[in-house]
Parts: sequence; C-alpha cells; structure tokens
Amino acid sequence: MSYTIGIDVGGTKVLGGVVDASGKILIDARRDTPREGGAALTQTIADVARELMASYSVESVGISAAGFVSSDRKTMLATPNIAGWNGVDLDAQLTALLGLPVVIENDANAAMWAEYKFGSAKGFNPVMFFIIGTGMGGGLVIDGKLFRGANGIGAEFGHMIVQPKGILCGCGAHGCIEQYASGSALMRYAKDAITADPIAGKALLDAAGGINNLTGEILTEAAKNGDQLAISAFNKQADWLGSACASYTLLLDPQAIVVGGGVVGAGELFLAPVRAAMEKYMPFAGTHLLPKVIAAKFGNDAGVIGAADLVRG
Repeated sequence: MSYTIGIDVGGTKVLGGVVDASGKILIDARRDTPREGGAALTQTIADVARELMASYSVESVGISAAGFVSSDRKTMLATPNIAGWNGVDLDAQLTALLGLPVVIENDANAAMWAEYKFGSAKGFNPVMFFIIGTGMGGGLVIDGKLFRGANGIGAEFGHMIVQPKGILCGCGAHGCIEQYASGSALMRYAKDAITADPIAGKALLDAAGGINNLTGEILTEAAKNGDQLAISAFNKQADWLGSACASYTLLLDPQAIVVGGGVVGAGELFLAPVRAAMEKYMPFAGTHLLPKVIAAKFGNDAGVIGAADLVRG
C-alpha cells in the first residue's frame, strides 16, 4: 500500500500524519506554529515531514493551510492569521527541503475532501462544507471534483456579506456571515448576554472562573446541561448559519451540507436549530427538497487526511 503525508497548518499548530489509501492516519507529529511565520514556519513543516518520513517510506506531501492558495496549488496568496507567508511559493521551498512532490490546498478544501472521500459527505452530490471555528471556512464538491473557482478562492462561504456596514471581518469587508455564525460569534453572544444579565450567567461565570475564561467547551457542556443562556447563544449562532444555508441552497442545490469544527461537539443541540432556521428562511419554501445538514466525521484530523489524499491525484 502506498503512503502519503498530510500536514495541516494553522495559526497555532502544525499537525502532520502518514496516511494510507483508505484515509487512515498511521502515525502523527505536531509542532507549535512559530509566531514569526515565514521561513521559520516553512522549516517547521519540513521538520514535521522529516519526522514522519523516518518511520514510513512516503511518495508525496500534501499541505492543508489556512489562507488563500493559488489555482495551481503552489503559492500561498494570502494568510490573514499567519505572518510572513503572503505570496510565498511554498511548493518550491518545501520540494527543495524534502525532495518529494508537494501539493498545497486551502484548509477548508482539504477538510471537505476528507469528508467527501472517507467521511460524512461521501455519496452526496453536490455537497457543501462549513468548518466553524474561530472563523468560518467553506468547501464544495461537485460531480466528484473539489470546486476551486477561476483563481483558487472559490467556495469561501464564510465571507458572504449578510449585514452591509456590519461587523468588520478579518478579510477587510464588513458584515460577513463569519462574524455572525462562527465560534467567535458564539462566544460574543454568550459574553454579551452574561454582561447584560450576570444573574442569569452566574452558572457559566462560576464554571469558567470569570467571563474572560469562558470557552466553547464550557459553553457546550452548559448548554447540554440545560443552561438557558448557553442554549440561547447557540440558537442565535444557529439561526445565522441556517439563514446562510438557505441562501446557498438556492444557489447550489446541494444534497447535503456538512458542518465541521468545534460546534460539532454540541451535536443536535446546534444542528437541529440550524435545520429549522434553514427551513424558515428558505426562498421558495416548500417547492423543493431541503439538503441534509449533518455533522462532519473527522474533526481536527480532516485537514491531514484530505491533504494526504489530494496529493495522490
């Protein structure tokens, strides 16, 4: 069986793995993302790859990276959350360091591909993907092919503008859906509600040891235990995501929409109101079938698995 390496590069960690043709991670390695980014980050990726190559003979290396990737999958065009990587020919640099073929892919696209080949999106056509963490990435597979668009930046679903003159987004625009349906938005809803009514938020404050220590995990556990303030924050986030799903459904008519990222930990507590909101906001409601809205399978491993498989092609 042939093996490839997938390496997922984010703002805080570089996670790599040797992956077989069935999508199974055989061994992994991890490093912190260097704050200075740039050449130091490229070297860190090479270090992770070399550690993995010491245990397995591999054919190629796929990189899943947070940012815009050129249509030929060689250059990092823009990386809002990683320093010193804009316009970097990552393919050439890593090929020189590793002596193996390299393919670069946007992290959400790589995660989408993992879900399509081996996970929750398998068998659906077309199928959309939202990865919801600090931000909100997107991916799309049509007729078995990952959709990248003319310039490699297609399916950036998190940056549909839903509120003109709304909250400033990291992309430079105002009012992107990312600012209303992401994990960051969820935390903002919860903290605003606690500030407005500290008595209602007391249980959350006690669990976190203060509002600044509140995390998504604490909020999720509270919601599962029936905390109404936590549930309300999730419902607000879900309402925004459901409205986005309705708009995208009219454009793309997907069979399924797969939701990944940290919110999946909330399960049906989050997905059920997303479905309800999608139906509520759906244009031409009742005239066509709605897509399934389902949880992703692979969690934090999706980028590694997807990048490793994409480099096989």
